[in-house]
Amino acid sequence: MTAVILATACAVVYGTADFFGGLATRRTQVLAVVALSQLAGLALVLVLLPALPGAAGAPALLWGLAAGLAGAGGLALFYRALATGVMSVVAPTTAVTSAALPVLFGLATGERPAFWALVGVALALGSVLLVSQDRSAGAGRGASAGLATALLAGAGFGGFFILLAMAPADAGLWPLVGARLSSVTAVALVALATGRALWPRAGAGAGRVIVAAGVLDMAANVLYLLAQRQGLLSLVAVLVSLYPASTLLLARHVLGERLNGIQVTGVACALGAVALIAVA
Repeated sequence: MTAVILATACAVVYGTADFFGGLATRRTQVLAVVALSQLAGLALVLVLLPALPGAAGAPALLWGLAAGLAGAGGLALFYRALATGVMSVVAPTTAVTSAALPVLFGLATGERPAFWALVGVALALGSVLLVSQDRSAGAGRGASAGLATALLAGAGFGGFFILLAMAPADAGLWPLVGARLSSVTAVALVALATGRALWPRAGAGAGRVIVAAGVLDMAANVLYLLAQRQGLLSLVAVLVSLYPASTLLLARHVLGERLNGIQVTGVACALGAVALIAVA
């Protein structure tokens, strides 16, 4: 039950972070959004480090470094997809991909969830597909434009979840420190190689939104790390993948993106999936 609560909270926070990140990419360049958000997340995890101490050994940092590279690539692609596509379509597409990889990995490495938990997994993945059904004007064009990018972003996030789960259980938050160090370094190197700026355009008004996205993203990472240590990766990753529900609701109320009947059904299925996994 602890893992279910942590993973569900993680999904809510991830969805909110992605909403802010998507807004920021509509105001300034993607690389600046990724760089500043990653720095904000690094600052937060350094502050939280004494509260959840652990062994800062080589395995913790190395798995974190690898996870950070996968996560940074996924985040850059995800923000690009959000900026060019329909937010309520891009987020669920990425979520399904990011959930499927850890589920397959968990089952392949010997995890055997209970029957009703597996039913909940299937319902959760189905709910994400339902939530992604946006039939508003122009949605099809926007969805097609960002679909391939969203799938690649999901693969990056799925790799992040798997690699982070490989870190020792007694590592505290050190894997996240390693992840942020590698992601910040990777973004800086890309900026140097391409000659792109790492700071938002003047007058774009995106600074605070980017910082909020980075802080929330790191808070969600902490919740995921704690949830994964309490439960099965194949279940935790699926619950975390429900984050598009909060992204969708924010997009509905802030941006005016409409929520149709199929999407409402998807949200209801997501709630049902959480209940099934919780009682299994």
